[in-house]
Amino acid sequence: MEKKKKLPSLHFFSHYNEILQKGDMKVTLSMIFMGLGQLLHGQLAKGILYLLLQIGAVLYFIFSGATAIAGFFTLGSVRGNQWMGIKGDNSITMLIMGIFAIIILIVYVMLYLSNVKDAYATQLLVAEGKKPISFKSELKELLDSNFYKSALFAPIIGVCVFNVLPIVFMVLIAFTNYGGAIVPPELVDWIGFGNFWRIFTLGQFAPTFTKILGWNALWAVLATAINYFGGLALALLYNKKIVKVKAFWRAFPVLAYAIPGFISLLAFKFMFSYGGPINYMITEAGSKAVGFLDLEARWTARLIGLLVNAWISIPTSMLLATGILSNMNKDMFEAADIDGASPIKQFAAITLPFVLFSTTPVLITQFIGNFNNFGIFYFLRGGIYNDGYFLASDTDLLINWLYNLSIDNNYYSIGAAISLIIFAITSTISLAVYVMSPAYKQEDTFR
Repeated sequence: MEKKKKLPSLHFFSHYNEILQKGDMKVTLSMIFMGLGQLLHGQLAKGILYLLLQIGAVLYFIFSGATAIAGFFTLGSVRGNQWMGIKGDNSITMLIMGIFAIIILIVYVMLYLSNVKDAYATQLLVAEGKKPISFKSELKELLDSNFYKSALFAPIIGVCVFNVLPIVFMVLIAFTNYGGAIVPPELVDWIGFGNFWRIFTLGQFAPTFTKILGWNALWAVLATAINYFGGLALALLYNKKIVKVKAFWRAFPVLAYAIPGFISLLAFKFMFSYGGPINYMITEAGSKAVGFLDLEARWTARLIGLLVNAWISIPTSMLLATGILSNMNKDMFEAADIDGASPIKQFAAITLPFVLFSTTPVLITQFIGNFNNFGIFYFLRGGIYNDGYFLASDTDLLINWLYNLSIDNNYYSIGAAISLIIFAITSTISLAVYVMSPAYKQEDTFR
């Protein structure tokens, strides 16, 4: 039975001197025309495939790609005029097509390096007196030991098209002046860090950004703490032996979680409105109706937001904590009882560290979710703009302000810049918290 042959393991960049110095004429020809070295080694299918890929890439860049890359840097030079019949350049389309062309260029370079590496590896096989690997054998490898490459090919292409390209587009928009009056057919220009400068220094944006950022940070900390410790408290309560019919009592928070969030938000908005049941009871008692969510209701509206968020989110934390508490070693609590430790001491020294160790990644996820919690104040108080705020209210988070600026008022570049700031803040805090947490420092403690 013939042994399975493998190409020698080569990394182009670490062995490029060896490939350039020791590569034969066939390797050199592969550097000029992709697949030619494989064709000369008798690997017809692979060589023709490489050659067709190069021809396709060259034709693409001749007829479209090169222009798209040039347009990526210029973003157009001809302004459209409908009355004069001038079509003009669409800067946003040119930006998208430029990103796509650059991705194609990167893929082509990777294929080109793969072609050269493959030609040199085949040369080494032949030098050892072995035959070049057939295309059929390589296909079998792709369905056997290298099946992960075949399985991941389509998902990677999908991620590049539907995830990477839009994210790159959004990031690049933050460095242009796109938005407001500057939308196609007007030409968009690159302005570097101009949008960030406007957010941090310009009187129109800076005061609003500072106020919203401070409230956003406070909201994220309070909401995460209330949801986390509220869920833990419920889990500890339901875990007590004195609580009977535990499944029945656990059903109530689960039902609150099962109801779609936006329905709960709209229900709470109605409850706290002037015509809602709460104000009805207040007026029936002889008092004036209270504007819980109106323009002047700053901290009242914020507290209601925390309450509603807790109603929606605490059940998740409770279910998570319940599962973790069920896996705790009861012997530790018995030993603590013998040593005379109070329930509070046991919670602080045993329960909380164990739960925190197990849930730190989830806690970080909840913090990021709360920092970017768009729905709470959008449904409770959306459409309100307060004095002293530019296109925002005193309960809006950065994500709400981003939406108001970009979607409702066409400040697309400013919105993109704010989204990058949000990413920088949440990623930095998340990484710092995780690195300092027991889940990272004391990985073996609770095993």
